[in-house]
Amino acid sequence: MPMSYPEYVSRENGFKIAAIITRTFAKTFYFASRFLPKEKKSAAFSLYAVCRMSDESVDNNNSLDTVQRLKKIKENIYSIYNGAKPQNSIWMAFKDTVDKYKIPAQYFYELIEGMHMDLNKNRYENMEELYNYCYKVASVVGLIMLKVLGYKDSRAEQYAVNLGVAMQLTNILRDIKEDFLRDRIYLPQDELKMYGISEDNISNEKIDENFRSFLKFKIDQARQYYIRSEAGIKIISDVRSRLVILVMKELYSGILNSIEKNNYDVFSRRAHLNNVQKTIDVLKIIFRGEYL
Repeated sequence: MPMSYPEYVSRENGFKIAAIITRTFAKTFYFASRFLPKEKKSAAFSLYAVCRMSDESVDNNNSLDTVQRLKKIKENIYSIYNGAKPQNSIWMAFKDTVDKYKIPAQYFYELIEGMHMDLNKNRYENMEELYNYCYKVASVVGLIMLKVLGYKDSRAEQYAVNLGVAMQLTNILRDIKEDFLRDRIYLPQDELKMYGISEDNISNEKIDENFRSFLKFKIDQARQYYIRSEAGIKIISDVRSRLVILVMKELYSGILNSIEKNNYDVFSRRAHLNNVQKTIDVLKIIFRGEYL
């Protein structure tokens, strides 16, 4: 069912609702966001809420209804960027944020293009195709958030793209079972073939040496993208924002560690970090002081 919240229409209430949506659907980001200044935190939540509205439309509705929902979201974004008055609290908070931080409308249009890919494409032939998908549904979100966090030079944008790809690859490896149940296989077909893995193997949840070798290969690939994102943290404008990005990077990459600890079983258990593990990892990050 689509998200619905009783509300008193106001920008302030929009920020409150956005915080609830973020806390519900983006637990790792919400956990990391506690280090942000209040103003940036509220702005980030308002942007995430709109991104989540697009994502939920794809996952929870039939194709015809979803197309209409995505069309409506795109129309709302277009109208806001062209001076229309928002009609509800979330869109009021969204307008306040995109105006203040000068976020290009094109980012949101690319995100919606990525959501459309989930309606029209459920297999990816190679990594080039998958990279394009990862860019649109994850790296673009990183570029949007980067505008809020602030950065010292344009090189930060490519580092944000790399981090987005790394995080989306992590999601894909964690969610192989859930995605297959939606008839989606994001794992590149040519790579699966190279490792001798068929769709029947995935359907039957077969974990053999071929499957483990394949996951090792993809985990290494994701880690390479995390490594390529690291230098960008140094050119984020302020200390607290740098800490948040570093926390997100470490916690998300920790999911890959969890997959390994589970002996590459992504079918019977979902790789994740509990709050104790997250807290320990954050304390290690603070102790190392890499964000300073």
